Amino acid sequence: MAGECCPTMDLLRSEPMQLAQLIIPIESSRHAISYLGDLGLFQFKDLNAEKSPFQRTYATQIKRCGEMARRLRFFKEQMKKAGLSPSTRSTTGNDIDLDNLEVVKLGELEAELLEINANNEHLQRTYSELLEYKLVLQKAGEFFNLAQSSAAAQQRQFERQHSIEKSIDSPLLLEQEMTTDPSKHVKLGFVSGLVPREKSMTFERILFRATRGNVFLKQAVVNDPVVDPVSGDKVEKNVFIIFYSGERAKNKILKICEAFGANRYPFTDDLGKQFQMITEVSGKLSELKITIDAGLLHKSSLLQTIGHQHELWNLLVKKEKSIYHTLNMLSIDVTKMCLVAEGWCPVYASNQIQNALQRASFDSSSQVGAIFQVLQTKELPPTYFRTNKFTSAFQEIVDAYGVAKYQEANPGVYTIVTFPFLFAVMFGDWGHGICLLLATLYFIIRERKFSSQKLGDIVEMTFGGRYVIMMMALFSIYTGLIYNEFFSVPFELFGPSAYGCRDQSCSDATTVGLSKVRGTYPFGVDPKWHGSRSELPFLNSLKMKMSILLGVAQMNLGIILSYFNAKFFGDNLNIWYQFVPQIIFLNSLFGYLSLLIIVKWCTGSQADLYHVMIYMFLSPTDDLGENQLFFGQKFLQILLLLSALVAVPWMLFPKPYLLKKQHEERHQGQSYALLHGGDDPLEEDHHQSLHGHEEFEFTEVFVHQLIHTIEFVLGAVSNTASYLRLWALSLAHSELSSVFYDKILLLAWGFNNVIILIIGIIVFICATVGVLLVMETLSAFLHALRLHWVEFQNKFYEGAGYKFYPFSFALLSEEDE
Repeated sequence: MAGECCPTMDLLRSEPMQLAQLIIPIESSRHAISYLGDLGLFQFKDLNAEKSPFQRTYATQIKRCGEMARRLRFFKEQMKKAGLSPSTRSTTGNDIDLDNLEVVKLGELEAELLEINANNEHLQRTYSELLEYKLVLQKAGEFFNLAQSSAAAQQRQFERQHSIEKSIDSPLLLEQEMTTDPSKHVKLGFVSGLVPREKSMTFERILFRATRGNVFLKQAVVNDPVVDPVSGDKVEKNVFIIFYSGERAKNKILKICEAFGANRYPFTDDLGKQFQMITEVSGKLSELKITIDAGLLHKSSLLQTIGHQHELWNLLVKKEKSIYHTLNMLSIDVTKMCLVAEGWCPVYASNQIQNALQRASFDSSSQVGAIFQVLQTKELPPTYFRTNKFTSAFQEIVDAYGVAKYQEANPGVYTIVTFPFLFAVMFGDWGHGICLLLATLYFIIRERKFSSQKLGDIVEMTFGGRYVIMMMALFSIYTGLIYNEFFSVPFELFGPSAYGCRDQSCSDATTVGLSKVRGTYPFGVDPKWHGSRSELPFLNSLKMKMSILLGVAQMNLGIILSYFNAKFFGDNLNIWYQFVPQIIFLNSLFGYLSLLIIVKWCTGSQADLYHVMIYMFLSPTDDLGENQLFFGQKFLQILLLLSALVAVPWMLFPKPYLLKKQHEERHQGQSYALLHGGDDPLEEDHHQSLHGHEEFEFTEVFVHQLIHTIEFVLGAVSNTASYLRLWALSLAHSELSSVFYDKILLLAWGFNNVIILIIGIIVFICATVGVLLVMETLSAFLHALRLHWVEFQNKFYEGAGYKFYPFSFALLSEEDE
């Protein structure tokens, strides 16, 4: 009965998984896969891995879906060009028939849209050509009018000049001119059109060289860019008119115009015809404009109709394609009446999967029901953690290091608390914590809006980790209250300070100038420490010792989790020859150091812990003298030192010998197990195990254990030292905050000038946000990440598993987004 409803979420161990086989009748296979995709709890195995995509059963259907997807992409591109976007409103209608959608809707709409585009393109080209033609008629007409008026004026001037001068030669010349045969006058031809302005100078030079200067070129600048009929782009152009003489020159000019992409248009020097042509072109332009606008309006309405259904059609096609991709992973039964599927599913989902299969059989009117059966296997199942929007970001932090092995202890449970806490130790300032909290609350309050939008890379990453940042901010407020820092300023929030001044100058002196006048400050660091000369030595000592305590505690947690892993998997070797010596070694040295720190804090002793730890190794039998913290310390140190020395060979030697013995016993047991079955796969497995037994190398196992032992022993020292980054980054954050406050804000305040104060506040805000709230946040985040991945997880976490990727339509839509 437990499989009927989902169990409570358990993050420590991954969900129990099972390998299941589905035998589905062909007539209900599509419905079955569709319902399993809606359920999203079955990961199919590819049973046709040796076949290429084109050899599989449903290759034709996938090709059809690909063609429909291409048409939908075409529609989306057209909508984007038209400035429209697909409607995101939820539309119903999943009962659309795929054949009807492909042939009737998508096919007809694509044909109509292509026809509209072709007609519109043709009309636009004609419109651009007529527009250019009108420009040529106007500009070239102006040139001819100007030339004719200039020629008439020169003629009148010439006649006046010759009527005044009564020379002997003039009548003879005039008479000669008058008697010249009009048929012998040379008539010049001309070519007109438009050329891109950037090519006009080169165009002119090539014309001059090709015709050896026997042309006359006149150009006029078109003020506004015009749409080129060929490319459809807006181009700056010049109107040109070329006068030439002879057919050869004309041919050269035409070839040059063609090479330079110059559009030529016919022109007449008859003024009456020019006016008539301009009128005709203007009329055609107005008619074309009306036709084009009507076509665009029709196209826009068609695209809007498509836009209302585009998302629904797109989702339907994606679902169909994924269904047929999944069906291609199934193998066909020998009777060719059924499809056989294998895959992984959670144990609790068995009833849900069976209900989905029964529903598929009923909906497809199949006379034979689908069969669900669990298979026995030694294959490692996938890892599946049921997370929600709060825990998923923490789980992703762990998965980035490596996916947990099946039912291995999951560090994600502890990461939810330890990750933001270690971050906050380095970022302890409740003012900065409030700023972070306000920023992340903005994302959390508007998460529904942001989740449906396309965000930039950085914003999307921040939005995805909004709950991690919220926890980091809350813990930063907590540690900031412990450090008593609000933008580096201390406050007496929990009562008055325990210390008072003996005289007026004591704030600049050491703590010797302060006397304890009342009870200890109830929570966190006393505000009087801030600003005194002993502030830095005191906080250094406090934060350094606190870092060691936190580090040793977290490393112990990691080793304890290795015990629970070994106990869960029934690995007694790891319990006795890995967990026990590791816990003894770590606590004999650094657990003892943590104990000394706590005793020193509680007793107020002046003992030098550096001296105690160094001489514990160099001279363990010497008296401790004034560095003794408690009775029997010398004997305890010798006992712990011997325990640490014993723990090293304890880790190194027994495990390889016991592994060899265990391997031999297991091999012997397998040779007898062969009698229970005579199938070929079992024989193969037996031969493989025999082969593996023959190749068992004790030396290789011993060297591996030696490396593991050395790594742990050296790692115990280096990892403990690594936790001192908590102290270093906390100190750096505090000092930077103090510098910004003292050297920017207080300095600006001291000038008693409003403008300087405003500038100082702006600089302080920019420095705080840019350095402390962005760079320091990122720095502390990365250091906390390293402490979890290297110092904590390497004590117990293998991370050698693989994720559970079920066939799910929900996951499909997320990937496409």
